[in-house]
Amino acid sequence: MSIDLEIASQAQLKAIGDIAASVGLRTDDIIPFGHDKAKIPLSVLDAADADRGRLILVTAMSPTPAGEGKTTTSIGLADAINEVARLDAWPEVEGKRPAVLALREPSLGPVFGMKGGAAGGGHAQVLPMEDINLHFTGDFAAIALANNLAAAMLDNHMHHGNELEIDPRRITIRRVVDLNDRALRAAAIGLGGYNGGVPREDAFDIVVASEVMAVFCLATSLDDLKERLGRIVLARTRTKEPVTVADIGAAGAMAALLRNALAPNLVQTIEHTPAFVHGGPFANIAHGCNSVLATNAAMTYGQWAVTEAGFGADLGAEKFLDIKARAAGIWPSATVIVATVRALKYHGGVAKDELQEENVEALRAGLPNLRRHLENLQQVFGIPAVVSINRFPSDTDAEVAALIDDLAADGVTAVEARHWAEGGAGAVDLARAVLAAAEEAAEPAPRYTYPLEASLAEKIEAVATRIYRAGGVEFSPAVQRKLAQFTDEGYGELPVCIAKTQYSFSTDGTLRGAPEGHTLEVRDVRLSAGAGFVVAICGDIMTMPGLPKKPAALSIDVDADGNIVGLF
Repeated sequence: MSIDLEIASQAQLKAIGDIAASVGLRTDDIIPFGHDKAKIPLSVLDAADADRGRLILVTAMSPTPAGEGKTTTSIGLADAINEVARLDAWPEVEGKRPAVLALREPSLGPVFGMKGGAAGGGHAQVLPMEDINLHFTGDFAAIALANNLAAAMLDNHMHHGNELEIDPRRITIRRVVDLNDRALRAAAIGLGGYNGGVPREDAFDIVVASEVMAVFCLATSLDDLKERLGRIVLARTRTKEPVTVADIGAAGAMAALLRNALAPNLVQTIEHTPAFVHGGPFANIAHGCNSVLATNAAMTYGQWAVTEAGFGADLGAEKFLDIKARAAGIWPSATVIVATVRALKYHGGVAKDELQEENVEALRAGLPNLRRHLENLQQVFGIPAVVSINRFPSDTDAEVAALIDDLAADGVTAVEARHWAEGGAGAVDLARAVLAAAEEAAEPAPRYTYPLEASLAEKIEAVATRIYRAGGVEFSPAVQRKLAQFTDEGYGELPVCIAKTQYSFSTDGTLRGAPEGHTLEVRDVRLSAGAGFVVAICGDIMTMPGLPKKPAALSIDVDADGNIVGLF
């Protein structure tokens, strides 16, 4: 059994009704899924007090194959804020906990692939971790079904006369599955003769890359969900006119599939901090944030809401701020950048199998990556940032001290955190530093990377040059034509969502550190009219990942007593 799973199995969970009661929810306000999970109906959220708590965004430096522990830090920070409230005897606020979490649901792709689960780790986990990592409350299955229903209804329309004159060469919706499966990156469908549909080349995406997932996470109500679903562009006619979900009459049925899933899921941490875990787009190929409904719920029921954005701050945090926060009308009071000694050494040029060895010189060589993320958050977005040093057993005191001192010389607060080993108590100093940064800052005022009035190309260039420090952007003629078409169709004022490798500021995943002057290669652009953004596909990023040579699935099993083993 993995250490994370062993710790999770020994934790004493409270009944989900007790967790709900801790934020002022009654038994009748929740829909239990067994003893330890529940959904909060939208009607309950709508009726809740509109006085929202303040928001803390957890992000990270550019990730490495070793992993940096951003979700673990988010959980540890929320637990630590509640511990600070207990230690300092904060005055009670009726119906609100000091801190409430809002996290994404794990995708089965990474769970069975290379990354593993996304329920945190050590003594900073959300529970029940096995359920959260495997199926949970069925939200992703509902999203996949809704997406695939739209695809099936589109094909059915073409089969039965094609009244809309859809061009089978211009179909943009792809079927989805929540697994890494490189064999589905390209496929031929409709090969069963007349009754087998319209033959054509097609492809699958992973569920978390689908526009339905993005719509699900940005919707603010059932009506908003249905309207956004109806706007999704599925294909184009022979005269290149867009064909939407509303055009084929699928929005209502898709919303019916998603009705129950849209209610945020309530679970708890090992230390019984309430956690809304809901939605889960990847940040390297989508906007990388949990649902707006879950974030709003955490802000409603907590004095402080702690949330995260996927991968490094150049991806998840930028999209959180330029897309999600702009759409939802929210803004963080402070940010936390998760950094690790081993990640800094990796960006300083150390090979993965040598990261356990002390190397202060390499750590300092990798600092420009972290500094770049700090500059972006502080200077581009104007948000105070605190660095959380996620301590690992191989880190030496000399390395941690060098990191703290070097950042202090830059005027940046860096705090060592031991939440993995010690839970919330191991992150109390981090919590105090983050709360102080938020309290000392001016009233949060949104500042974005680009104005919506800029052209789509200018918005992509703004992210490339201001956030990635690229020297320029390369648009192929085909991409330029598509951008012009989207603008002509009235989509020119949408924000942009950059899909690129998470391992570098550039489109080359092997280019570590803080590269400058590189070229952002945009090889395709996709319209997500329902979600409300345009996706720029850059470099060799794939919207259907593949499994590694030794996938995590090889270690996952069920023992004779029905206990899951090997999950991490």
